[in-house]
Parts: sequence; C-alpha cells; structure tokens
Amino acid sequence: MNNFKKIGLTALAASLVATSAFAGEMSVSGGASIGVKNTTGTNDSSTGKSFTMGNQLDFAGSGELDNGMTVSMAFQLDQAAEAAAGGPFDDHSVTISSDALGAFKFSGHGGSSAQGAMDAGADGNIYDNGTGVADITGAAAGDNSMFYTLPELMDGLEVTASMSPGRAAQETHTSYGFAYTGVEGLTVKYGTGDSGAPAAEIESTTMMATYVISSFTAAASNTEATKVGAANREVQAYKVTYTVNDDISVHYAEATYETVGAATDEEIENYGVSYTSGGMTLSANTYATEGAANAAGAKTDRWALGLSFAF
Repeated sequence: MNNFKKIGLTALAASLVATSAFAGEMSVSGGASIGVKNTTGTNDSSTGKSFTMGNQLDFAGSGELDNGMTVSMAFQLDQAAEAAAGGPFDDHSVTISSDALGAFKFSGHGGSSAQGAMDAGADGNIYDNGTGVADITGAAAGDNSMFYTLPELMDGLEVTASMSPGRAAQETHTSYGFAYTGVEGLTVKYGTGDSGAPAAEIESTTMMATYVISSFTAAASNTEATKVGAANREVQAYKVTYTVNDDISVHYAEATYETVGAATDEEIENYGVSYTSGGMTLSANTYATEGAANAAGAKTDRWALGLSFAF
C-alpha cells in the first residue's frame, strides 16, 4: 500500500471515531432471576421440582448523524444463549430511524416479524410453562431479518412490515401488522405473515384487543395458523389483570387451542400475582392444562415462584 492510501485511510478512521465520540451515547442495563417450579401430571417430562436461574446484560449505543437520522445498536449477553450457540452474544441489532422515514431495524439474531411481535396473544404465551402444549402459530423472523416501522400516517396508527431473506431450506418470508391506539384506553392489533420451511410453511394471522379502565386491564386475542402438511390450528386467549396498587397486581388468563379434526381441545388456565419494589419483582403462578396433545383426560398442573431483579 502506498503512502497516499495509508494517509487517506488513517484520516477516514479518525473522522469516524471522532464523529461517533461526539454524537454517541452508551448505556448498559441488565437483569437476573431465580425460580422454582413443581410439575405434576402426565404431559411434561420435567415432572417434579426444579430450580432455574436467568441473567443477561443489554448494551445499547446510539448517535445522531448530521442529516438528522439516528443510528443505534444493541447487543445482549445471555449465559444460557451463549452456552447453546457457542457465541458471545444473544440478540443483536442495528436500527436506523428518523421522523420522516420511520425506523428500519436489522437483526443479526433474535429478530421478530410484524406478526410474530404480537403472537404472544392476550395470554402472553402461557403454553410455554411446562403445559405439554406445542405452539405452531408464530411467524418469528429470526436471524438476519429486517423490521420496518413506517412514519406516523395518522394519529394513533402504527404500521409495521418485516422480511426474513430466504436461505437454505427456507424461502423469503414477509409479514405486516397494524396497531391502533386512537381511542383512550383501547389498543387494537392485527398481524399476518408466514414462516417455516417450504415443506412445512405456516401462514398465521393474529387479531388482538386490549382495554384499560381504572385498575382493570382486559385483553382478548385470536390466532389462526395454516401449516403445510398439518391440520389447521386456532388459538383463542383471554386475560384480565387487576392492579391493586403501584406494587401489587393479580391476573387470570386462559387459552384454548383448537386443532381441525381433533376431538379434544387443549385448554390452559393461569392464575398469577406479582409484587414489585424498586427493581425487584416477586411472582407466583399456577398453570392447569387439560387435553394436551389432544389427548382426552390428559392433565398437567404446575406452580412456579420467581424472583427477578432489573438494574
């Protein structure tokens, strides 16, 4: 390399560092948790008591460019994810945004689709608590995916779109979503998209509404999923939350999974209470499942206690 090239590259690197240092901001947040659960019944292999631990650190950096656009990045350190994937990071992404153009987010790992972002439904995916119920309704975008939030089109309306590029054993997947908050206390969402390999592609549509009045929050959702080579599936979910005060809340949630052609529906009930003080949250939950795997008479019960910290 000649001297002119060396000088040019050195000057470019210095200017990039100087710009970042001038406009950028960095922050670190994290969380840790300890939990214990006990499962009885026939639908879960982890029957009995078990303890769990969670911990993660989230690093975020952002800066405003001379043209008014904001660029931000995020990295997450998660011990469990690192052990499973063999890498130093879990979720990580870069976001470019402005008031005029909206926000474009590229996720190297941990990305969500516009439909998958609301796929937890009103119940918050209570199936994922040792119930023995398998979910096929998600349209998660995953690694190397793109998520776009359009600029505000009208008061209270948010429009999103996402794409997961095709790669080995997967076609390109797209989805879009709408969220309307123009009525006080009411949020209405709609999302639709596809996911999965060509031989097992899933088309999913989610509709959800949440209404807050005084100390009560009521939510209801419906998700329909069509999977290539499998029976269609529909999930109806409800949840009511009562906020006792700034520290204590209680809730009841239920979800019903209907599979076309199955004589038995899968049903889950959840009761929960949580207490928050500063950055600490203590929670207690019970889960009761009937008909898991569409088997008549199959039952699983679980209680779970959790203690989490945010800092």
